[in-house]
Amino acid sequence: MKRAISAVILAGAGALAATSSRAVPAIGGPIPAAGVKMTNVDGRELSIASVAGAKGTLVIFSCNHCPWVRAWEDRIVALAAAAKAKGVGVIAINSNDPSAYPGDTFDLMKERATAKGYGFPYVVDSTSEVARAFGATHTPEAFLFDAAGKLAYHGAIDDNARDAAKVTQHYLQDAVDAVAAGKPAPTAETKALGCSLQLRAR
Repeated sequence: MKRAISAVILAGAGALAATSSRAVPAIGGPIPAAGVKMTNVDGRELSIASVAGAKGTLVIFSCNHCPWVRAWEDRIVALAAAAKAKGVGVIAINSNDPSAYPGDTFDLMKERATAKGYGFPYVVDSTSEVARAFGATHTPEAFLFDAAGKLAYHGAIDDNARDAAKVTQHYLQDAVDAVAAGKPAPTAETKALGCSLQLRAR
């Protein structure tokens, strides 16, 4: 499994990343589809607005099967805990069509969240309308909004999915720290790297 994950990640962003044909919100723009209800792994119906924190809100498009998500997953879980402690709400959204990716069914989402100790909601975007509203194209892909609900950071988790010890740019962590302190993110946008989202048909 580790060899398979490393092989996919070493293939680079070019092999997995597709150029977006959907418009991503501009830095400073509002939260798209904030009131859309989605089912959490614990059965609750949640929206992005309902999990917003006093200091900001972190939205991560994620899934179960993607090796990029799995490579970053432990860091995401730790980062989410730190963000919540600073008053930043966190939600992970799975918008993938499970008929295209059988590993992304709701039952397997529940298993994954339990196994990895997710301390944040992990919801299913059952129509993929939230992903479309965000212009999201990858897993993982992070969108961080400030206390006023304005987009402060969009992009990758950090600059090295494969090896946490070799990370030199902690893009998302630095952005969370800045937003929680009421400051602009040091880097507002980076290229999201990961597996391509396979959205449900309209």
